[in-house]
Amino acid sequence: MEYRRGCAKASPLPRLAGKTAIVTGAAGGIGLAIAKRLVAEGAGVCLTARDPNLLHAAVDELGGRDNAVAVVGDIDDVTHQIETMHRAMEAFGSIDVLVNNIGANPAAGSLLELDYKSAGKVIESNCISAISWVQQAHKAWLGEHGGSIVNITSIAGLKPAPGIAFEGATAAMLIHLTRELAVELSPHIRVNAVAPPTVCPGFATVDPSRRAMQNSLLSAKCNTEEISGVVAFLASSEAAWLSGQIIAIQEVLR
Repeated sequence: MEYRRGCAKASPLPRLAGKTAIVTGAAGGIGLAIAKRLVAEGAGVCLTARDPNLLHAAVDELGGRDNAVAVVGDIDDVTHQIETMHRAMEAFGSIDVLVNNIGANPAAGSLLELDYKSAGKVIESNCISAISWVQQAHKAWLGEHGGSIVNITSIAGLKPAPGIAFEGATAAMLIHLTRELAVELSPHIRVNAVAPPTVCPGFATVDPSRRAMQNSLLSAKCNTEEISGVVAFLASSEAAWLSGQIIAIQEVLR
C-alpha cells in the first residue's frame, strides 16, 4: 500500500506521518529511492541536487508539491543549505529528518597518485558539507524540537578498498563524525549512518578483482529499495533507541 502526505488516514498510520525530511543528492539513484520511501511512509520531503531538470522530474515522480519540493544548488554551498531549510519549513512546517546522501569521488586510483586538489574536494563534499548541513538543520528546527539524522556513507569506510582508497578514507571519517555527532546531539537528536556498497562513477573503472575486495559477494543483489528501507527505519520512532550506529548493507565479515 502506498501512503501519501495528505491522504485519508489509514490504519495503521505510516511511520513518518506528518514528518518532514530533507534528502540531499536526491535527483536520482539512492537519494531518490530514499525520498520515495519516506513519502510512502507519510513524510513530506525537500529534495536537493544540482541538476534542475532531474530534480523537478523527481518531484513529479513523488506526486508533486503536496509530497515534495525541490531546491537546486551545490551540496557544499552554505547559502543553498540555508535556502533548503527555509523552503522545507515553508512547505511543510518542520524539519524532522535530515538525510545526508552525499558522495563524490574525483580521486579514484592509487594513493600514490592522489591529486591533492581532488582530495580536498572529496573531503569537502563527503565530510565537511555533512557537518554544515547538520549545523543548518540544527539552527532551523532540530536543535529545539529534536529529530533524526541519517548519513549515507560506504562500506569502503569499514575495510580496505583498493582503487577507491581515498573515498574509503572519507567514508571512515563520516562514520566517525556520525558517532561524534550522536554523542554531541543526544538525547533529542539521533544520528546514524547507512553504509551500502560503493556505487560511484569512478568505482566502475576499478579493476573487477579489486571491486570484489571492497564489495560483498552479495552486493550485486543490493538495490536502492533495500537501502531506503533501512533509512526509513532509522528515521522513524521505531529506532528511538538507536543512535551512533553504522548499518552496513551486505557486509561480509572476514
